[in-house]
Order: sequence, then C-alpha cells, then structure tokens
Amino acid sequence: MPKTQDAVDRRHAPGRALWLLGPAMVAGVAYLDPGNVASNMTAGAAFGYLLVWVVVLGNVMAWLIQYLSAKLGIVTGESLPQILGRRIRRPWARRLYWLQAEAVAMATDVAEVIGGAVALHLLFGIPLVWGGAVTGVVSMGLLLVQTRRGARAFETVLIGLLVIIAIGFSAGLLFAPPDPAGVVGGLLPRFEGTNSVLLAASILGATIMPHAIYAHSALARDRFAPGGAGSAMDGRVTASAGWSAPGSDAGPAASASATRTEVGATASAARMALEHARGISTPRLLRATRWDVTIALAVAGTVNLAILLLAAANLAGVDGTDSLEGAYAALRDGLGPLVATLFAVGLLASGLASTSVGAYAGAEIMHGLLRARVPLLTRRLVTLVPALVILGLGVDPTLALVLSQVVLSFGIPFALVPLVALTARGEVLGRYRNRRATTAVGVAASVFLITLNVVLVWLVVTGG
Repeated sequence: MPKTQDAVDRRHAPGRALWLLGPAMVAGVAYLDPGNVASNMTAGAAFGYLLVWVVVLGNVMAWLIQYLSAKLGIVTGESLPQILGRRIRRPWARRLYWLQAEAVAMATDVAEVIGGAVALHLLFGIPLVWGGAVTGVVSMGLLLVQTRRGARAFETVLIGLLVIIAIGFSAGLLFAPPDPAGVVGGLLPRFEGTNSVLLAASILGATIMPHAIYAHSALARDRFAPGGAGSAMDGRVTASAGWSAPGSDAGPAASASATRTEVGATASAARMALEHARGISTPRLLRATRWDVTIALAVAGTVNLAILLLAAANLAGVDGTDSLEGAYAALRDGLGPLVATLFAVGLLASGLASTSVGAYAGAEIMHGLLRARVPLLTRRLVTLVPALVILGLGVDPTLALVLSQVVLSFGIPFALVPLVALTARGEVLGRYRNRRATTAVGVAASVFLITLNVVLVWLVVTGG
C-alpha cells in the first residue's frame, strides 16, 4: 500500500506520534512575524495592559481557525485556495477574490522584510534598504530548502528559528516581570479611543493572519501527500489506487452537469481512496493535528503576550517607544544590552522565518485561484520590491508594520468565512464536517472580526 514518506519513516522517529507534527509549527511562524512584534510592542507601550484581552482572544480564535484549515487540507487533499478556485465559477469573481488575497500576501511580505531590515540595522548598523535586500536573499535560501529537501526539512529549519524567536522576545520578562494585577485587569474587554481600536485590529490581523489560513491547508496537504512529501507548489497528490484529487478534471465532480448526489458520492470515494493511499487513518491524522495546532499556538500566544507585557511593564510612558528602534533603545537603557540584543535577534529570526511562509502562501494563493504556477523564488523576488520601495522612501518602519497588520485584519473575513462554510458542508468533508457548535463558534468569530473592522473604519472616518 502506498504511504507518505513520513509514514514510511515513522519507525525511525523517537516517538510514535512526533512524526505527524510539524505543519502547524510552520504556520505558527506566521503568528510571530515582525508585524506581531510592532503591534504588540506599540500596544503595550501606548496603552499598558489595556489590550491583553485582545491577544488572548485572538489566540483562542486562532486555534479553531488553524485546526479547521489543516482539517480541510487533510480530508480533501486540497488547499483552501484550490477549492475556492474551483467553486468560484465566474472568472471575474475569482480574479477579484485573488486581488484581495494578493493584497494580503503583499502586506505580509512588507511586514516581514521591513522587520528583518530593522533587526539588521539594530544589530549591525546596516542601512534599511540593504537590510531588506539581505532579508530577501536569505529568505530565498530558506525557500530552496523547501523546494529541494521537502516539507520535513523546511519544518525543521523553521522550528529552529521559532525557538530563537521565543527566546529573543521572552527573555526580557525574566529581568522585568509584569504587574500581575495589571495583567488580570487587561483581561477585561474594553477600548480607550480610536487608537486603541486601531491597535486591536492590528493585533488581530497579526494574530489571525489570512495568509496563514490559506497556507496551513496547503502545508497539511503537502506534508501528508501519498508517495512522499509533496512540493509546495506541485498542487497535486500522487494518484494511487485509482484516486484523483477531488474536483480534478479526471473525476465526475468536475462536470457541470453532475448532480449533488453524484458530487457527494465522488468526493466520498475520493476521501476513502486518499486515506487508503496514505496508509494512515484520517482520524489519527486529525488527532495529531489538534496536538500540533495546540502546541504551535501555545508557543505563539505565549510569545505574543510576552511582547505586549514586556512593553507594558517597561516602556509605557517612555518617550520614543512608538517605534521598534525606540523600543530597542529603551530596552537597552532600562534592562541592559543583553535583553536588547536578544530582542533584535528574535526580530531578525522572525523576519527570516515568516517571509518564507508568506512566499509559500502567496504562491499557493496564485496557483489555487488563478491556476497559474509561479516558482517560489520568482515570487519572492517580485514581492520583495514593495518592501524595498517603502524602505527607500523613508517611511517609518514601525508605522508601515502596524498598518500592514490592519490590512491583514481586513483580509480575515475573506479567508475565514469560506473556511467555516466549507468545513461545515458534508459534501466537502463528509463525516469529518464541523459539528454545529464548532460552526457556531466559527460564525461568532467571523462576526466579531468583521464588526471590529467596521467600527474601526467608522472611528477613523469620523475621528471619534
């Protein structure tokens, strides 16, 4: 029976289930990108512990969202962009959807490259434009690992960077712990003016990242593809035992004249054949995925909260801390050069790791929605240009980072609503479709995020 390469190699793994973990760790890197750092650091410095509840709530919602994305990729063998690209029948509608998703991917790239450039400037005094170029080049090296060595090697490298990120951003709390009463008080949901709403939207955009939703389904698809770890942009799963990808041209589900019953029967047969080809039961993969998502978001959530608490405890009311450079200087002066240097190293690792995930997601978005294949390295070069232009124009890097996260926040509903809808449908996931309570929570999260964005626009327009 054909099996995934990871399934074949599981006898060499130190633990019986550890070999199934990994995709969520890679997706979790997106939750610790430089945009998160800028948003959480600015929120803590400007409002103290006020927005602690936003970080906690965002992480709780992110768990459900990332699990649903991974489940979609595992059960169907397709990514969210692939499924949407097939279901959105009108070409103009599909292109419009791609444009907003592409804007999200571009905003992600801007945040990641700028963050890496700022870190190199703080550590070595490299000019921002050159730092952005170096970040782009190194990220290409990371993408080469993915394209040449496969999903598992890519995961290993990014998990190593994730450890560096966690240490770099959390170390300061050992020297200056936050006020427990302030932390508890920050769990009470509230705002204080337009700027706090703007930062809340920025934090949520950085925490629940649309490109991570798109990417996680593809990461799960590629990681457990029959016949070996698939190429990220391959877009195919090796045909085995008569199986073809749901919705592919080879199956009756692709026919416009197929009835709903025929589509459901074909999809069910495809799911069974996919499970047979993998040699691993789908329930076992889903159980491991829940652990994978839990571990990844526990790490990401803890680090994000640590960044906000570090700023709230040490930077609140300090002049100049509304920028990453100012925060670095304040940490150096207040807590010493070691803490400041660790912070900058964490920022650099964050930029390098997250830019690779962003390029992966962007290429998958283009492939799934436009059915066009663009090599990862080519896409990395193209999307590097906007960030370098921003740096070259002298735009404040921290402001650009925060605003990029607001753009991401507006892209959340376009990824989240289809995800919740698709995973609730029996013809898509069969017996693995969402329970009613899960769908209700997903709908509630979508409504909350959309409402927050509407309020944000109103406050900005009216100056309230």
